[in-house]
Amino acid sequence: MEGIGIVETKSITVAPPGGFLLECGYKLEEVEIAYETYGELNGERSNAILIAHALSGDANAAGFHRGAPKPGWWDKMIGPGRAFDTSKYFVICSNVLGGCKGTTGPASIDPRTGRPYGLSFPLISIHDMVNCQKLLVDHLGIEKLLAVAGGSMGGMQVLSWLTRHPARVRSVIPISTAIRHSPQQIAFNEVGRQAIMADAHWKSGNYYGGPLPARGLSVARMVGHITYMSDTSMCDKFGRQRKDYLNPCKFDPDFEVEGYLHYHGSNFVKRFDANSYLFITKAMDNFDAADGRSLHELLKGSSVKVLVIAFKSDWLYPAYQTKEIVRACKLAGLEASYCEIESTYGHDAFLLEIEEQTRLVTHFLKKVYNGYEVMSEYAV
Repeated sequence: MEGIGIVETKSITVAPPGGFLLECGYKLEEVEIAYETYGELNGERSNAILIAHALSGDANAAGFHRGAPKPGWWDKMIGPGRAFDTSKYFVICSNVLGGCKGTTGPASIDPRTGRPYGLSFPLISIHDMVNCQKLLVDHLGIEKLLAVAGGSMGGMQVLSWLTRHPARVRSVIPISTAIRHSPQQIAFNEVGRQAIMADAHWKSGNYYGGPLPARGLSVARMVGHITYMSDTSMCDKFGRQRKDYLNPCKFDPDFEVEGYLHYHGSNFVKRFDANSYLFITKAMDNFDAADGRSLHELLKGSSVKVLVIAFKSDWLYPAYQTKEIVRACKLAGLEASYCEIESTYGHDAFLLEIEEQTRLVTHFLKKVYNGYEVMSEYAV
């Protein structure tokens, strides 16, 4: 099955009257939004689907950038005949506010100073990211999205759409996510942030134009990768296999799993901004889909249809957290379906378990698009 092929990231600059107001009370005079679209918007503008990316993702969800060795981060899920079928649907993905791939973030130029924001960039929230996406959807002339879908931090954005803008969506697909972070999830993010801030090159966020805080960001990414995999997937992939060359007198990465972490840590530094990592992980930790209220009370009266997906081996976002989302939807009277997929990939499963997710998403979107009732089901 052929994919989308060559794609390009587009960009718009939006300057709302009075500025773009953030939850922290700060106003950005204008916001640049990087985004990509796949497929065609129909005449009724009723077939648009927004894909929300996770922490390290960007607008390139599918297709190849010219000269790039790899396609977008969810390429196997988006395209003709795939889960998000671009022969039927108009698919949108944008880089989040606070990111470093074209949307306004801490590496952007502060118009007041002419220098990168750095730590003077305002504290952002998941809801701010979604309000930014709403500006893009408005710019594209779309009154109501057929669906919003995403995993991990993307799933948080999905829940924000569900709770803050239910009139703008017909359905949502939150995957491997949570209503709010647990203390353990906050703790892992804090270790990553401290690793960055302990790097001598971080310089309180003012490293632009000089050496990057590469070691700190690399360690933060290593910690993240450990949480993305499961014990089983690590054993299957690496075991206790050692590298061919060992130096017993040095603390070199002798085990294959150590080499894997070092490789991904150093590669991450080449494509991601350390300050963006700080701001985005803080937004994740501060997120509460219910805003301190009971989620089912907040959802009462909504007509949005919901498909929630979890994975058995995901210990970063365990299934009990996704079940809380389903329980709230059912108590609120929403049409909600739930599926917990058998997988050994851990949290990475939402990027890797393509066949089962495709079956679920295809079936769900077909019903929503054609106006059929989405029967509640609880498959474990």
